[in-house]
Amino acid sequence: MEGTVKCAANYVPLSPISFLDRSAILFADKVSVVNGDLDFTWAETRERCVKLASALQQLGISRHDVVAAMIPNIPEMFELHFGVPMAGAVLCTLNIRHDSAMVSSTLNHSDAKLVFVHYQLLNVVTGALKILSEYSSNKKLPQIVVINSLTHHLNGDSESGVESRLLEYNSLLASGRPDFEIIRPLDELEPISLNYTSGTTSNPKGVIYSHRGAYLNSLAAVLLTEMKSMPVYLWTVPMFHCNGWCLTWAVTAQGGKNVFLQDGVVTGKEIFECIEKQRVTHMAGAPTILNLMVNTPETDRRPVPRKVSVMTGGAPPPPQVLFKMEELGFDVTHAYGLTETYGAATICAWKPEWNTLAPDARAKLKSRQGLQHLGMEEADVKDPATMKSVPGDGKTMGEVMFRGNTIMSGYLKNPEATENAFKDGWFRTGDLAVKHPDGYIELKDRLKDIIMCGGESISTIEVESVIYSHPAVLEAAVIGKPDDYWGETPCAFVKLKNNDDDDTVVISDAEIIQHCCDHLPAYMAPTTVVFADLPKTSTGKIQKFLLRQKAKDLSQPS
Repeated sequence: MEGTVKCAANYVPLSPISFLDRSAILFADKVSVVNGDLDFTWAETRERCVKLASALQQLGISRHDVVAAMIPNIPEMFELHFGVPMAGAVLCTLNIRHDSAMVSSTLNHSDAKLVFVHYQLLNVVTGALKILSEYSSNKKLPQIVVINSLTHHLNGDSESGVESRLLEYNSLLASGRPDFEIIRPLDELEPISLNYTSGTTSNPKGVIYSHRGAYLNSLAAVLLTEMKSMPVYLWTVPMFHCNGWCLTWAVTAQGGKNVFLQDGVVTGKEIFECIEKQRVTHMAGAPTILNLMVNTPETDRRPVPRKVSVMTGGAPPPPQVLFKMEELGFDVTHAYGLTETYGAATICAWKPEWNTLAPDARAKLKSRQGLQHLGMEEADVKDPATMKSVPGDGKTMGEVMFRGNTIMSGYLKNPEATENAFKDGWFRTGDLAVKHPDGYIELKDRLKDIIMCGGESISTIEVESVIYSHPAVLEAAVIGKPDDYWGETPCAFVKLKNNDDDDTVVISDAEIIQHCCDHLPAYMAPTTVVFADLPKTSTGKIQKFLLRQKAKDLSQPS
């Protein structure tokens, strides 16, 4: 339109870096970080992040260089979410449960120039660099910055040459300038972070986030959790997972207090103690965190001083767990998303008319995935072959697909995977769902997890939900076990609760099967039940690919 101009006065590339600039002024003397006896104000946090950015530049880090971090939820990890992009670099957060082999693969693929590591994980990173040096003698190894202590040394291993690359975080910070000019993105689609998928499929991919997407999804997180100014946020979501579901930046936007558990270790007792002591208003976590909380012994619980808003996601939460959380005084919001959607992409927005329903009915509705949040343009359930939307009958299954500004920029060095993910102009999640008459999405399974038994499709999520409802069950996962006649049959892996004497409750597999038969069509009931601990990623997702191999082994003749 005539008269329209785009200039520095009316266009600035979106970036969550700006959240810290504002909060350092508006909430300058308010506490930004609490970790035991340590605390900082927002003014102090911004100065530390600026000095960190300056120090990174002095180390030779420049625009779009990758800086990796293998750190639990501690203040330094929070600071890296600002200091690294303020240096123009890209933050790559590493899963703290990965071994040296996986870390070496990630460092090699990402071409990280620098690695920040917590001293307790130093051996994992040095082991990874040793593997890298053996794999490629010509590759320049990243420098290491150790957080908390240099006294935890390399056990005399000087052959790797790692000792010469060790720096210490606080010393590095002290070398930075507080007047450093922040390197801001020239284009809001420039990368801000690199997140590797969680490893539930054993084949993680590097997901690229942009400044724009991080900015928009952070504001969406503020809205969907109804986060007012100066919230008190308890960190139970790993910051290495989707940058803490973008809440690292969201809490900053609202000038909140970031409360950290000791050394990032999550226990039910410490969660309740922090909630009481710090008067926590918000937290988030996968259903495994919620399950941990509802099964915390009463002697380890503390009163919840006010209603605590909890965002859950990462896996469909069992309705029974949601109901119990509500009883304990928590207001749970169910969000759904993937690494490729910066974390949350949909929200099960509550409807007032549901308040009159019975508690179990309310919990069942709350466990749905709902509609796209305000930062996502569109969410739909489509036939992946025809790309037609499935009818809103709550029965017809299709694939969940998204379009919008909070979708990843692509997979690092993997154009084929990127092209497949964005085929036909939609991001294909690989998740199967139905759509209800009100438009709400309800997840049924992963495409690879659906069980085909004698021509019938069995949703593992539905079977798991029923198993969870058994009072003796703590955790459950259902997968398809190969069968010569049926093709596949449901196989349940179950972890039982402990009784008051801390002994595991003893029940039979027949009791679990009968419980399922009482609540499901007979063909959906497990034919095999295995009592065991369930392997998980550090974000709480059950690693079904490992269970699938166990089930395959069970089907082999002995």
